[in-house]
This record gives sequence, structure tokens and C-alpha cells, in this order.
Amino acid sequence: MLHDCQWNDEFPQDPAICYLNHAAVAPWPKRAAEAVKAFACENLHQGARDYPRWVQLEHRLRGQLQTLLNAPGKGDIALVKNTSEALSFVAMGLDWTEGDEVLISDEEFPSNRIPWEALAPRGVRLRQVSLNGADPEGALIEAMGPATRLLSISSVQYASGLRMDLARLGRACRERGILFCVDAIQSLGAIELDVQAIHCDFAMADGHKWLLGPEGLGVFYCRREVRDRLHLTQFGWHMVEALGDYDRADWMPASTARRFEPGSPNTLAQHALSASLELLLEVGLGRIQEALQQRTAYLIQSIGALPGARLLSPATPERRAGIVTFSFAGIDSQRLYQRLMQAGVVCAARGGGVRWSPHFYTSQQVLDRALGILRGLLQEARGS
Repeated sequence: MLHDCQWNDEFPQDPAICYLNHAAVAPWPKRAAEAVKAFACENLHQGARDYPRWVQLEHRLRGQLQTLLNAPGKGDIALVKNTSEALSFVAMGLDWTEGDEVLISDEEFPSNRIPWEALAPRGVRLRQVSLNGADPEGALIEAMGPATRLLSISSVQYASGLRMDLARLGRACRERGILFCVDAIQSLGAIELDVQAIHCDFAMADGHKWLLGPEGLGVFYCRREVRDRLHLTQFGWHMVEALGDYDRADWMPASTARRFEPGSPNTLAQHALSASLELLLEVGLGRIQEALQQRTAYLIQSIGALPGARLLSPATPERRAGIVTFSFAGIDSQRLYQRLMQAGVVCAARGGGVRWSPHFYTSQQVLDRALGILRGLLQEARGS
């Protein structure tokens, strides 16, 4: 039996659905929706009269993200449109020499592959390392060579749900003088992440998955010591050091990570994301991680007991986060996914199977109802 969640009132979801798709796009908590409603009413009735309050909320959001990442300071946090933009800042911002090498895994989402492939005209080689062996970190470390300039890895692989030992990879990179970049979109908000403890130079994530926020706003952590190594590719009024001095003819980039924010901020999304992060910090990342471990363990055990089940996600606690991907012998996974969606189980088709991704608040009732629907569809597909 799973522990009940005292924050269930924050998620008054349609009782006709079982929402198991937080690894794709998550529902908002009630307080995020209310924050957006209040912001819309404020704009309706008085426009931007209280714009200074919006600026204060932006500062608060940076502080919340600093806490979630354990970044040294707010100045290490940039508010970006999405993970792809942040990854592109790194890929396009570094000085590359022909023959330089970037390492990624062979399981990355396109966001963490395409920006590195785009460096090919500059003579940069991209190597994709298999994670299929017993020691995926060891395979990545073994692949590091004299030409390796940067390792970019997802903290949790989007299809399989494989959780990486980031501290081990970060130590290996630091020892070899290799830059370490972490796509944290499948872990931030689901499990604890400490950018200082893992020795990463760059980390980025969108707000619309485990952070329970809206699309169109994400976070980019850039370690202070490497910030000046990224040439800027976007420019505007918001990225200058003398922010607000509009009559100034000379300018220089902000010394903080705000230098990666060229123009007007997404104030609407900031209100929503800040409210969602308030909830996550109120619950606590340790508690969230424990709740997710319980829920993924329950799904792994329950699905694994079904005839013909093949679990595509790791079963051991240290290797999993919030993703459970599975398939069944003799059953078309794409068809099964479609039938589950039609029956109200909101999920995804990934990695050759069906991907379920609950969050800390997902109830036992929702999981059991989804499992019951799955059993019924399997029986129907097998004609029994």
C-alpha cells in the first residue's frame, strides 16, 4: 500500500483519466492555475502598473531554482525558453577546434543530440556511446580520449528511465579537464540534484515535466568559472550589466547568467512556475523522491507479474527515477498505447514500449485503475 499524499487537493484531475505522463507534459497544481488566473485579472484591470512586483517574482523564481539545483548563487541561474535553447547556448558558444570530440549516449532525446550534430561543419566529431552494458558510466569514461572536449548526458534517459551516476561522471570529467553538461529535464523535480556535488559545468531543464510548470520556460545553470567561455549568440536589452539604463550608449554583458536572457521575460509562465516550485519545495525533494520510488516499485512489481511482460526500465532503486517503460510479448506496443489512451490512461509510447510516469502525488487508486485497464486490454488482445 502506497502512502497517501496530503497534497492531493492540489491536483483535482478529471476522475475519468489516469495521468501517468509527467515525463512528457505534466498537469499543473491548483496553485499554479490560480497564480495565472490572478495574473490575468491583474493585466485585465490594471495592466503593468505593478511591474516592479513582477521583477521581484522573477528574483524569487531564480532563488527557487537555485535551491532545487543547489547552485552557489542566483547569479548562476538563467531563465530560458527551453532545454534545447540552453543546450544550444553551450554548443554554439564554445570555441571549437577541428578534431574536437563531444560524447553523448546512444539513448538521448533529440534535444541533446541535434545541437552537437550541428557542429559537424566546424569539424567537431560526435560520438554516441552505448549504455546497454552492465556499467554505462564506465563505458562513457572509457570512451573519453585526448580529443574529448565535452560530455553531455541526460540525468535520466527519457525512454528507458535509466538514471545515471552523475557524480561519478562529473569526477571523471573534472580529472580529465572535460566539460560536463547535464540535461536534467527527466530528473529535476523528481529526484534530488546537486550541481555542485556532481561537478557539472552546465545543467538545463524545462519546467513542464517534473517541475509541474508550463511549457515555454526552463532553467540554465552555468558554473561561474566557465561562464566567460561561452560566446553569446543572442543580444538585447535584458542581458546587459546596466539593466534598466536605457539611455546608455555603451554596454557589456551581465556578469551573471542573465547574460543568456536577451529580451523580455515570460512573466506569465514565471508566475505559474514559481507557484509550482513553491509546492515542490514545500513537499521537499527528498520526500518526492521517496514517493516516486514507492510508485515506480509498485508499477514494476505489478506489471512485471503480468504474462509476457518485458520491463524496459531498470528495477533497482539507484537506477530508476519516475519512468516505467514496458512491452508485452506478442502485443503491438503502439496499438497498446493507443488503446490505453482511449481508455483514459494518459501515457506515452517511447523506446519500443509504453511509458508510464507517475509523480509523487499519484494515488494508489489511480495506479490500480490504470493497471486494471491494462490487464483488460491484454486479455482482449489475446482473445481470452
